[in-house]
Amino acid sequence: MKLFQTLILLLTFSAISANEHNHHYNTNEQVVVWVDTVGPFANSQETYEFTQLPYCLGEKTLLDHHHETLGEALLGVELINLGTNIQFAKNEEKEILCKTTLSNSDIKTFIYAIRNNYWHQLYVDDLTAWVFVGEEDEPLSNNDNINNVEERKQYLYTMKNFSISYNGDQIIEVNVTNLNPVHLKPDADEMHITFTYSVYWTKTDKLFSNRWAKYLDSDFFEHKIHWFSILNSFMMVIFLVGLVAVIMLRAISRDYARYDKEEGLLDLDRDLGDEYGWKQVHGDVFRSPSRLTWISAMVGTGTQLVVLSFIIILYTIMGDLYLERATILTATIFLYAVTSMISGYFGGSYYAKYGGKNWIKTMFITSGLWPGVVSGVVFSINFIAIYKTSSKAIPFFTMVAILAIWLFLIFPLTLLGAIIGRNWAGEPNFPCRVNPIPRPVPDKIWYAEPIMIILLAGILPFGSIFIETYFIFTSFWAPNKTYYVYGFMLLVFIILITVTACVSIVSTYFLLNSEDHRWHWTSFFASGSTGGYVFLYAIYYFFARTKMTGVFQTTWYFGYMGLVCFGMFIMLGTVGHLTAEKFIRKIYSNVKID
Repeated sequence: MKLFQTLILLLTFSAISANEHNHHYNTNEQVVVWVDTVGPFANSQETYEFTQLPYCLGEKTLLDHHHETLGEALLGVELINLGTNIQFAKNEEKEILCKTTLSNSDIKTFIYAIRNNYWHQLYVDDLTAWVFVGEEDEPLSNNDNINNVEERKQYLYTMKNFSISYNGDQIIEVNVTNLNPVHLKPDADEMHITFTYSVYWTKTDKLFSNRWAKYLDSDFFEHKIHWFSILNSFMMVIFLVGLVAVIMLRAISRDYARYDKEEGLLDLDRDLGDEYGWKQVHGDVFRSPSRLTWISAMVGTGTQLVVLSFIIILYTIMGDLYLERATILTATIFLYAVTSMISGYFGGSYYAKYGGKNWIKTMFITSGLWPGVVSGVVFSINFIAIYKTSSKAIPFFTMVAILAIWLFLIFPLTLLGAIIGRNWAGEPNFPCRVNPIPRPVPDKIWYAEPIMIILLAGILPFGSIFIETYFIFTSFWAPNKTYYVYGFMLLVFIILITVTACVSIVSTYFLLNSEDHRWHWTSFFASGSTGGYVFLYAIYYFFARTKMTGVFQTTWYFGYMGLVCFGMFIMLGTVGHLTAEKFIRKIYSNVKID
């Protein structure tokens, strides 16, 4: 029903509104100006509906509210028709938008917004412009009493000047400037305000395909430092892979030689010999891990998230999804749903491979692990958003739509994948038999303990993505920056996966060589610990790089950053765990076991 309503809405817009979907206009055809949310410049995620400020709107000849996609609803995009009568390629000189009478409380509301540097966003043919609500007197000198905030004057902008460039029948560029500031008198009982606008059209030779160039900060994202960091990470990967290959080949070859020599000894000589190393835990290394249900669910979910990340990055590169509002989020939700069979397949096969019996419980946990964590974080933030009357509050019917997607798409596909996985890929086929009694774990030096391996293993993968993390954080949390270098992101993602796999092999070998067979959760947490380091960097970035304040903004930041880091933990933990499993199968399949 939700998809059907969206389709009807799209057809309605294509029939009765200006052609902002195909971006072609006839002469004198209506061009809609949409206004988005308002909020303080420093807290870019603290947004409110445009109508919460006592603005007036012009007469609307089209639909009043523009809410097309699920992603827009989740991101709090609240587009409202400003009510202008702008026609394609027709200049307008100081047209009256609307008239209103501000009460004393309305005046104080505008004064508060101006003091806190409120601004709002406009969309014209999907092109974005940002304008401030008003301006405030600047301090004249250190001795002037105008430095007192209460004595400064606030001015409300009452006129918008639209400068629109076009090429043929397509809009290429939109600029909006504020004019005609009106002094707001805080003691006045009421003020009569007239809002106006002007429109000036100019022809340009700029191509339609290049109209987004002004929004993409190439000087920032394509800086030499960015290129250098990518090259540095790439060289580190080559060095690390080579180092791991040389060390592991030499170490394992030496181990094989030693074990082959031991095979030739008499039983008495072998018993008197100094036995040590990873061969000694062959009877426990393929033992079922503790909490098999949860590690199976995490492996299934992590595999799906890795595949999903690759698809989204490639799709964004090919389709330029970053140019459209909330398109990446909408595509992510849809692709997550249709790839749910992956999590069911890998989770179910892993669970059956280690002899799990309650596969239905595992399937339920696998299908609900990531959606459940996301829903818990989002709904917690949503309660605060509702309390703060923020536009970020998710509508009730949107939550119902998300629940329907899980119930009718994600859950059935996960169930199907689990059935296929446990029946087709659930055979144990381990190269070594499992001893009935677990071998005691011997005492070892402190840095060989699993907790130390976990803490140290995530440093190198985090170092390989550190610079790119800064660019991604800046593009998301700083206003007016759009991340578009998804080719860089793809390369860094491959580097991260490669480094994580290498670190997992070394960590697992180090653990097994100290005769500790508890590699399952250790390899998962060691590889996933990179997500913890990213969250620590997020804490630093919040206090050092942002100017965010307030309960809602803080909750929003740490809630969603925690969600991202948890997703990284599951993805990288799965990569490291599956790599370690393949490594273990390989080395034990080449050793003669008594």
